[in-house]
Amino acid sequence: MDAQEPEPGRTDAGADGLAGLAFELGVLKRLRRTGWAHAGVRDAESIADHSMRVAQLASLIAAEEGADAARAALMAIWHDSQETRSGDIPHTARPYMAARIDPEAITADQVAGLPEAAAKTVRETVSEYEAQTTLEARCARDADKLECLIQAVEYQAAGNTGVQGWITSSRAAIRTRTAERIAEAALRVSPLGWRSR
Repeated sequence: MDAQEPEPGRTDAGADGLAGLAFELGVLKRLRRTGWAHAGVRDAESIADHSMRVAQLASLIAAEEGADAARAALMAIWHDSQETRSGDIPHTARPYMAARIDPEAITADQVAGLPEAAAKTVRETVSEYEAQTTLEARCARDADKLECLIQAVEYQAAGNTGVQGWITSSRAAIRTRTAERIAEAALRVSPLGWRSR
C-alpha cells in the first residue's frame, strides 16, 4: 500500500508526526551516556553513538546464532529511543526511583502521532525487545551489554582506570555463545589491533 498523499494545500498529519519523531530522535545524538562520568570519562559517547554500534553488533551476533540479523538490528536501533524523554539513567540512580520507567509506555507516547503502520512497527519492535522471548531480542540485548563492555575497554585503553565495574557487569550479563566469544576476544585483543590487518 502506498503512503497517502495529502490534497494540495492541506497538511499531512502522518508526515508531520514522522518528522516530529525524527527531530525527537535527534536528541539521542546530543545526550551523553551518563554513567561514564562516574568513571571520569569527560566526553562520553552519545546514546546514538551507543545505539549505532549495538545495532551493528546485534546483526553480527544474530547472524552467527542463526537468528534474523535485520530483526535483531532493528530492535537494537530502538532499544534506547525512549531516552529522549527519560534521559540515560545510571544504575546508581535506579534504587531511588519510585517506579521503573516503562519503555513501552514511553514508546506509545512517542509514536502516537505517527501513521498506524509506522507506529505499529516501533511499538512491536520495542515490545519484542522488552519481552526477551525471541532469539533476536536476546541477541539485541547481548549486543547492548557487549557494546558497553567494548566501550569500557576503549575508555580503559585511553587511560580511564575506573571502568572495570562496567566490564565485569556487562560480561556477566551476556547470554549467547557468540557474544560471550566476542567479549572474551575484546578483553584479549588490542582496541587498535584492527589497524594492522
